[in-house]
Amino acid sequence: MKNDFYIYQAQTTMFASGFEVERAEGSYIYGTDGKAYLDFVAGVSANTLGHSHPKVVNAIKEQADKYLHVMVYGEYAQEKPVALCKLLAEATPDPLEITYLVNSGAEAIDGSLKLAKRYTGREEIVSFKDSYHGNTHGALSVSGNETHKREFRPLLPMVTFIEFNNENEFDKITEKTACVIMETIQGAAGFLVPNDDYLKKLKKRCEEVGALLILDEIQPGFGRTGKLFSFEHYGIVPDILVMGKGMGGGVPVGAFMSSKEIMNSLSHSPKLGHITTFGGNPLIAASSYATLKEVLDSGLMDVVKEKEDLFRELLVHPKIKNINGKGLMLAVNLGTPEYTIEVAKKCMERGLIVFWQLYKNEYMRISPPLTISHEEIQKGCQIILDILNEN
Repeated sequence: MKNDFYIYQAQTTMFASGFEVERAEGSYIYGTDGKAYLDFVAGVSANTLGHSHPKVVNAIKEQADKYLHVMVYGEYAQEKPVALCKLLAEATPDPLEITYLVNSGAEAIDGSLKLAKRYTGREEIVSFKDSYHGNTHGALSVSGNETHKREFRPLLPMVTFIEFNNENEFDKITEKTACVIMETIQGAAGFLVPNDDYLKKLKKRCEEVGALLILDEIQPGFGRTGKLFSFEHYGIVPDILVMGKGMGGGVPVGAFMSSKEIMNSLSHSPKLGHITTFGGNPLIAASSYATLKEVLDSGLMDVVKEKEDLFRELLVHPKIKNINGKGLMLAVNLGTPEYTIEVAKKCMERGLIVFWQLYKNEYMRISPPLTISHEEIQKGCQIILDILNEN
């Protein structure tokens, strides 16, 4: 299988591990080598409830027995997509009330940018340096790392980049700005969190000039920080909310959410302002609904801070420079990219899956399932500490 993987499946790097997966359950991935690997990455924050959660799997099986795709998005009323959108509306603050379901976080970013331009009638976009929003042309255009963009230009014009947590650059948000798009917690840059009042001041600036605020919650959403969405920690509500990754419980999904007034602008002049064949797919919606319901009802969010504190308590070592992040999205600074990658390889050899951050490779990613136990946290952290002591 590994040989065929390298021959027939397109690669995104020159050094993909080719780890051969047999099955996955709970906090573990089992390889064809017969070993169990404790997963501190959760599919890059996608497996909110761990692997093969029974409620998610059962929801998929039940829907598969009824019907799969029946019509392009937005034409037919189907039980699970409708239930998912209704539950999202009930679980989020006003004015968020209506959801557009799509296939991925990156598509949701593209849709949200189109929505902001259509509603405001403006063309300019403000984003952030070192931001990451995905790899479609639109999402790449508002991502703030030139190394990852250079070879794909030309991209969207009229995009201005400002510094995260720097209020002095708010003057770049003007009456010509359609939207400001921001990761509530910057992911690829090393899980950087906003300063205490930064989001409130940013939202106020947007309101002053009539720009919409888009918050990208693709990674921190669905309970990962102890709230359903991380903006709830900061006392503001975005005009447009983007979600994905952990929303599906292990299946591909994305969505953007707004008020009915704003969202309705995609339905006319022109009609089909955004269209997606498989968005709102009933199988995906069934999985997403089961995931959201479990996150809301299980009490998992109530113990996220406790688990974060345990990670921070255990991961104390001279080779750890600092730990960024919030909740169960933590970035451990090991000093250099080379050392971090070496530690990650050693962890894999000992049955622990960790990874590194996309832009800041000196940071080791820790983003386990919300269902991870205290004992599993202790076990994984001990492996990391043992490797730091030996290397």
